[in-house]
Amino acid sequence: MIGIEGLENLGLHIILSKLDPNDTAKVCCVNKKFKDWASDDSFWAIYCSNHLNLSSPIDPFGNHVPSFKVAYQLWREAFSMYPWTLVIRVKKCWDTLKSWLDSSFPEALSTLRRGASEEELNEVEKSLKIKLPLPTRLLYRLHDGQEFSNDLLGLIGGYTLYDHVVNVRLLPIKQVIIMSKHLTKDIGFSSKSKYVSVAASLIRNDKIFSLNCANNQLYVGTANLREDGEMMACIPKALLTCNGNEQSDGLLLWLEEHGRRLKSGMITVREEDGWNMICQFPEKPPLCTTAVTNGVQVRASSMLIPEQSEFGGSGFLYAYSVRMSLLPEGCNIHGMTFDSCQLQSRHWIIRENEVVKGDVNAEAVIGKYPFLRPGEKEFVYQSCTTQQNNHGSIEGSFTFVPGRLAAPKGDPFKVEVARFELAMPDYIF
Repeated sequence: MIGIEGLENLGLHIILSKLDPNDTAKVCCVNKKFKDWASDDSFWAIYCSNHLNLSSPIDPFGNHVPSFKVAYQLWREAFSMYPWTLVIRVKKCWDTLKSWLDSSFPEALSTLRRGASEEELNEVEKSLKIKLPLPTRLLYRLHDGQEFSNDLLGLIGGYTLYDHVVNVRLLPIKQVIIMSKHLTKDIGFSSKSKYVSVAASLIRNDKIFSLNCANNQLYVGTANLREDGEMMACIPKALLTCNGNEQSDGLLLWLEEHGRRLKSGMITVREEDGWNMICQFPEKPPLCTTAVTNGVQVRASSMLIPEQSEFGGSGFLYAYSVRMSLLPEGCNIHGMTFDSCQLQSRHWIIRENEVVKGDVNAEAVIGKYPFLRPGEKEFVYQSCTTQQNNHGSIEGSFTFVPGRLAAPKGDPFKVEVARFELAMPDYIF
């Protein structure tokens, strides 16, 4: 029988590699041999990688330190007042967002501020007379929102709809205090209100997201926000639960879902009004539909516009984005191939709860007659419609002519627009 003392180095290495950091620290107390092995930085490099996604030994402020073991200890000490599993989860959320920004939208990555201190977060709570949920405190400990600017570099992004421009960014805590106080005063909330504004678009039209620190839900203001405080919940209620020591709140769940959508390509960076921005119109199925007819591809998706919607009254406003392009092989009609085509008219069938409420035949789209060539950028346009209920759909077709309207090379042909839904989403951005 071989005792612990008789184990070869490889055996000890295998045993220690199966332990978590707490057990590894306990092993140090067994004897000097185990202490020496447990101090091997290769183990701590694994812990730093698995728990904190660190590829080099850095502290919570981004400073390089002598070893992974020191780095791990500094992270544990800096966040000792929080459940460690929650620290790991929040760090992963930020890492997902930052990794995508680094590769796809680096100019927005540079707007993220350094983390806030415990003292600064305590000042937020004191000033607003609220108690921030632990996940939100941790999110701000790692990054204190975004620097403010007049560009379209918001982490959440948004959309354009005619002259309505929305670009949502995370607020730094100084602005959190100012906006929360202004909103409470404007709306007339009680001084005991537990709402704190955490994200907003303030370009041309206000769109404000506020976290309710009492029930942990994230809300966005409707068209009636300043009139009567009307807001919509942004997160499925069932997800707002506490599991043991690990908590979820609306802001963390919202950012995690945003990260998943970015990573999957469901949403991406698009050019809007000459600026690059994260566009919230879905790019992939099932939220985005695609149809190809005679070489013309049409993609379409919709999203709720909460800041111009209301419960009752005019109802819910849905914007939809249509992207059309001519595939590389060109336009093929009755066996003949053409290297261009131009839109002439549109036909929309708009349904609400499966009842047709609109059957539209009209020329052009938003006053334009897109001219398509193979391999060129998609022609993209946005429009909108209202629904009294929370479910509807749009489908229809475009009529194109091969060549140009002024000099057609063949007969007009119809291009399908596959049905896309107008539905209240699980998550509102």
